[in-house]
Amino acid sequence: MTQVRCEVKGVFMAISDAATVPLVILTDGSGRLLPIFIGIWEAVSINSARNGEILPRPFTHDLFLDLCGKFSITLRSLQIDSIEDGIYYAQLVFVNHRHEEYLDCRPSDGIALALRADVPIFVEESVLASSAQKAEDLPQVVELSSFLQK
Repeated sequence: MTQVRCEVKGVFMAISDAATVPLVILTDGSGRLLPIFIGIWEAVSINSARNGEILPRPFTHDLFLDLCGKFSITLRSLQIDSIEDGIYYAQLVFVNHRHEEYLDCRPSDGIALALRADVPIFVEESVLASSAQKAEDLPQVVELSSFLQK
């Protein structure tokens, strides 16, 4: 299995006649884009972390990382490792006293945590090969911040 390091290109709203849905787009830097449809609150959390916003009260993702810190547990990375029936599966990789643990998570929660902890996001090559798209193949999108200001 080959893991490819990816970055968050942005958080958007996909707009069509049928629906308006939040999505996060990952990129491997070579032109491949991986759109992942997510919930609105995860989109807001990812966007907040991406922009380095410090809120007056912690989001659940902030609380989770604070709890890990209290118990000397370090988030090492996020791995998006499979897709089945259009659903992405991911694992958070934690370290405690040189012991590595994997925790199943939704990619959206994992991305929100990875951005806050400033750790790498990896996507399995087979997932990119089967699901990545080029920019011209993506649905019509509007940046989340612009969408929310309307």
